[in-house]
Amino acid sequence: MKVLMIYTHPNHNSLCFAFSQKVLEGCRENPNITEIKVIDLYEEQFNPLLVFNEEKLRRDMHLDVELEKYREQILWADKLVFVYPIWWGRPPAMLLGYFDRVLASNFAYKNKGRLGLVEGLIKGKSVVCVSTMKGPTKYPLFFLNNVHKVIMKKAVFNFIGIKKVKFFEFGSMESPKGKQSQKLNKVYHYFRQIEK
Repeated sequence: MKVLMIYTHPNHNSLCFAFSQKVLEGCRENPNITEIKVIDLYEEQFNPLLVFNEEKLRRDMHLDVELEKYREQILWADKLVFVYPIWWGRPPAMLLGYFDRVLASNFAYKNKGRLGLVEGLIKGKSVVCVSTMKGPTKYPLFFLNNVHKVIMKKAVFNFIGIKKVKFFEFGSMESPKGKQSQKLNKVYHYFRQIEK
């Protein structure tokens, strides 16, 4: 199994980064995982700005040479792992910009018929989302109608053809009672044991 981890946080001293390291540690010890690649969107200075103009047509986004390596990485992977904080009830703008630019029509999905239906083209893969937040773990569920999971699972991954999506949402991460080491170990053990 080939794993692609997309890390989206500007600080390598963050708890989010610690979770990314536990993902990698677990993957490296898992005999079912043959290769691991990492994209650090902030470190790579990924440009999240979506531009349409006379030279950059929306219908040609799937051919953008600047994004070719990112498209190839997605096609290469069996499992996509996203590690990021939840800010304002949703993933960082940097990660949403990655989706806007990389998951283009005719690469990640295609239009089907005249009714506005689409067919996802990124099939047979699975996704794991590992996210941290300052507020309580249940805050997105009770106060935001689970908008984070709706965005990630339904609006992004299901739309492009990925049906298997698992979430680790860790709240109260700035609290001294946040049990950070227990949560870090939970992620490590999950990735150490996954089979597909």
